[in-house]
Amino acid sequence: MSENDIRGGTGQPSSTEAAGGAVLCEDGRRRPPWAARDPLLREYYDTEWGMPVHDEAGLFERLVLEGFQSGLSWATILRKRPAFRDAFAGFSPDAVARFGESDVERLMNDDRIVRNRRKIDAAIANARAVVALREDGGLGALIWSHRPERTPEPRTMDEVPTRSPESIALAADLKRRGFRFVGPVTMFALMEAIGVVDTHLMDSHRRGTSGVWDREPTG
Repeated sequence: MSENDIRGGTGQPSSTEAAGGAVLCEDGRRRPPWAARDPLLREYYDTEWGMPVHDEAGLFERLVLEGFQSGLSWATILRKRPAFRDAFAGFSPDAVARFGESDVERLMNDDRIVRNRRKIDAAIANARAVVALREDGGLGALIWSHRPERTPEPRTMDEVPTRSPESIALAADLKRRGFRFVGPVTMFALMEAIGVVDTHLMDSHRRGTSGVWDREPTG
């Protein structure tokens, strides 16, 4: 989920808000408009979004959820996240890689999650690709190898990019290895979510908290 992805859907910031900087919230902290109101999104923003993720299961979960988010609001996916974890065996790549047609039918009948056959098939294909990738360093090594030399330094929502040369390269690399629903925009959102890039607004209280990037502008 990227800062720009969150603009769509019910309860998201207006175009005026989205173009501005961080919002000063009642607790004295500045957050982007999308994280300023909804308690679930605020908790996600404050504690998880943008923090480094390296473990295989964690990366696989986020990869799958980013794919399911395509065309939907991130709030929808976040609210369904516990159900997704239950339906997809805790996002164990080995377990999901063994899913067969009966599992696909089970998932298609599970109204707790997003029932989209193409996305379900992609999640299973991606699990198999993750397992195969272990012979070549693993998913974490591949994704983090596309970390850029510099991270964006947005002061307003309009300055937050939706893709980058690195996300384009990552998407192409993953597709060559059999991954699906991994376009450049989706991969940039993944890179934001796991700290590969830092697109926290410069005046947000979360800027630089991942430990991967400095808080101050690089000049």
